[in-house]
Amino acid sequence: MSAPPPAANLTGLWLGQDDLVTGEAVALDVPAASFGLRMLSGAIDVIVQIVLLIGLALLGIAAAETTAQKSIAITVASVLALVGWPVVWETFTHGRTPGKFALRMRTVRDDGGPISFRHALTRALLGTVEIFAFTGMPAMFSALVSRKSKRIGDLLAGTYVIRSRQALLLPPPPPMPEYLQAWAEQADISVIPDRLAVGIRQVLASPTMTPDVRGYLVGDLAARTASLVRPLPPAGTPPTDFLAAVLAERRRRDLNRMQREAQQRARLTAKLPR
Repeated sequence: MSAPPPAANLTGLWLGQDDLVTGEAVALDVPAASFGLRMLSGAIDVIVQIVLLIGLALLGIAAAETTAQKSIAITVASVLALVGWPVVWETFTHGRTPGKFALRMRTVRDDGGPISFRHALTRALLGTVEIFAFTGMPAMFSALVSRKSKRIGDLLAGTYVIRSRQALLLPPPPPMPEYLQAWAEQADISVIPDRLAVGIRQVLASPTMTPDVRGYLVGDLAARTASLVRPLPPAGTPPTDFLAAVLAERRRRDLNRMQREAQQRARLTAKLPR
């Protein structure tokens, strides 16, 4: 591959460590919540859980008749307050707890997506050890040394906490060239790496590049993308149209997949007893 023109600036084609990529292949900088905010929201959650634990334990003890039943009541209350409570909150609010609601924060996956039951359960189970069993010291030390203020539960679950996102106005995605639509729908397109997708989106949307720089970058991106697509587009297809078609088809397939998943969740939810 020939060297890039002297004026070529490739910096914009790379993602920073805190960048996330939307389904439209747009890089967003979503920094983690600060250590102080995490400690404050955690303190709120701990207070709520302790109050809930005491209340449930007292109710269970009052209803119990034997010492064994009282021990069982305390155990059940502990599980419900320390594990069940945060799992239910984070699963059904997509990463929020009372403390995070109060401070407008949210737990997300490392890739920026909403957490699932598995992530919430992992965080809650580890929380009983690092927060309650050891009075929060492991969590505080981990958050202090972690670049994203992650506690141990976050490290194992693959999550971190952010400030709630603000509304974003994104530039329009590149449209599908009509003459390539039939080819794109039939093509076998492998997973496009986020960095490559962002590079394509930035080059196609940039109005300030000189023709020689744009030509070099488009050719390089098209060569890298071609290795992920079979069959290739018809001979003579301009590289810009090829790249636009791949991104548009990637977006269409992602939207279809999310719609199928939403429909499947709706069907499963409808079958649950009420």
